[in-house]
Amino acid sequence: MSAVIELTDVVKTYAGDVRVLHGVDLRVEHGELTAIVGPSGSGKSTLLNIIGTLDRASSGTVRVAGHDVGTLTDRELSALRATHIGFVFQQFHLAPGLSALDNVADGLLYGGLPLGERRERAHGALRAVGLAHRTGHRPAQMSGGERQRVAVARAVVGEPDLILADEPTGNLDTRSGRAVMDILRQLHADGSTIAVITHDNDIAAALPRQVHVRDGRVADSPARPTAPRGGTT
Repeated sequence: MSAVIELTDVVKTYAGDVRVLHGVDLRVEHGELTAIVGPSGSGKSTLLNIIGTLDRASSGTVRVAGHDVGTLTDRELSALRATHIGFVFQQFHLAPGLSALDNVADGLLYGGLPLGERRERAHGALRAVGLAHRTGHRPAQMSGGERQRVAVARAVVGEPDLILADEPTGNLDTRSGRAVMDILRQLHADGSTIAVITHDNDIAAALPRQVHVRDGRVADSPARPTAPRGGTT
């Protein structure tokens, strides 16, 4: 089976000949849980945007879920994001006027499913993140940790090939952040492919594989075996 993420000699240059990524090679297989870690200004956000098809590489090859991103139109890229990539952002990005259930169900809008089916699947995703009792609550009625769990549910409801979690604990207290990471680990144990983008070395060190980004270059650590369920990480 092909890799979920496959970057070959990827370069990103901005106006003024400012090079942010320098010939990056990266391969993430199905079912991996990977930390992409680096300080501010290291290039990890640019790398995230290229993997998530939110930006295009200046040169090199980017494949996501088997698709050569460089050959796709903007419309095709939108379709790829909607059907193959689930995003979890630091800022949650929930619609304030919608319940948790409908925020998650909206993650299925692109697929054209009827409302009843979208809500049924949203119920299942919210149960998976421990929020079956909060489906009718709006974001303002929920804690930061709960809002981030809603965002995780929205990311996974369409069963994407890849979940990109960008600083998913950045706005949370320690306890809530730990709960969100536990959910991501459980999703990984259930077979999801997840890349966690973070500046937190402690979070990165607890994951099976670390990809270190510094000055636009990547250093990859070999993946460690995942601890058995109930063991330590």
